[in-house]
Amino acid sequence: MKIWQKGIEVNKSIETFTVGKDRELDLQMAAFDVLGSLAHVEMLASINLLTTDELAEIQDALKIIYKEIEDGKFTIDDSVEDVHSQVEWLLTQRIGEAGKKIHSGRSRNDQVLVDLKLYFRSCIEEMVGNTEVLFKQLILLSEEHKSKLLPGYTHLQIAMPSSFGLWFGAYAESLADDMELMLAAWKITNKNPLGSAAGYGSSFPLNRTLTTSLLGFESLNYNVVYAQMGRGKTERILAQAMSSVAATLAKMAMDVCLFINQNFSFISFPSELTTGSSIMPHKKNPDVFELIRSRCNKIQALPNEIAMMTTNLPSGYHRDLQLLKENLFPAFISLNECLEIATFMLQNISIKEDILKDKMYDYLFSVEVVNELALNGMPFRDAYKVVGEQIEIGTFKPQYDLKHTHEGSIGNLMNQEITAAMEQTLSQFGFEKVNKAIENLVR
Repeated sequence: MKIWQKGIEVNKSIETFTVGKDRELDLQMAAFDVLGSLAHVEMLASINLLTTDELAEIQDALKIIYKEIEDGKFTIDDSVEDVHSQVEWLLTQRIGEAGKKIHSGRSRNDQVLVDLKLYFRSCIEEMVGNTEVLFKQLILLSEEHKSKLLPGYTHLQIAMPSSFGLWFGAYAESLADDMELMLAAWKITNKNPLGSAAGYGSSFPLNRTLTTSLLGFESLNYNVVYAQMGRGKTERILAQAMSSVAATLAKMAMDVCLFINQNFSFISFPSELTTGSSIMPHKKNPDVFELIRSRCNKIQALPNEIAMMTTNLPSGYHRDLQLLKENLFPAFISLNECLEIATFMLQNISIKEDILKDKMYDYLFSVEVVNELALNGMPFRDAYKVVGEQIEIGTFKPQYDLKHTHEGSIGNLMNQEITAAMEQTLSQFGFEKVNKAIENLVR
């Protein structure tokens, strides 16, 4: 029997189709469902819908369930639709009548909304933490290898001198910008939908400000209709932030796949971090970065997938929204794995020395010669023409002495400023406040 059933058995094929993967995916939200219920019942007691004894009994039972979830001992029965129903059923079985009261003033609609928001906050914290570790590794490598030059490319043609300091630092700064988008997703996520019920509020005198405080949310989703409309929108915005991180990783992975190629040979990794061929004994394949590239390209498609699943839905709840979990939840795992393995690989990277001493890269220095002529008084366009003619007739002589000193160039990486920008963004998430609120609920 489902908690919404009224004595009529649902056709088994309909049940199987509509439940879908909910039981499997809801296990990831189980702890957060208990947290939402702990806040909700404390609020119910504050408005006299639970007695002091009932509150204590429910809280104790919920905390036991929370511990069972942490210990991996929680399951969702086949006869139960979702995690919300399972928790309520367990409570009722264990403590009786008091367990039946926890649904007062809420619907499964706002229950899943708050579960998702709490789960997303946890996922964001993990992604931000892994991004910060990768960022620090990139800055470390940028500083360590800042004097080592490599070719810069446009159109995949050699263009101008670059450096490993610039290359690593560029991806570090990209991650810093990505965290600006993740911060925006955090701000949208960190608003409390609990109390919106089925999307139209309740005639109970709910204290939504109290549950907001208890769960560590920054503010409310004030309008109850918008709280429901926020489902799908929150996921899309979060997916856009994840997509931005994924785009940075995918581009870096592509660079690595090029630079490790024997025709480049700019970088290398220990043999045990590469894979081989079943037929070619010389192969050392960058499979890790190829998979990072492909996984992250999948994640870049995620915002469009979510947008297409929610496009033209009217206000209110629709079962379409259930499927968002199937797209988004695995993406959290995948992106975190990509961040972690990318950091590990970069901790073991080797950089080739003196790459630009090869004569094939002499033309990289053509702009240096043009600029030197311009600094000595020749108009830039005339200098450009002179050097171009030298290249055509084979008399060009490169100038290897680089004088790049402006902000963000080879000789002035601005890594301290990039790090300060990243730290300023990270400081705004406020994970400590959230974690303290959760700790107070379960202790």
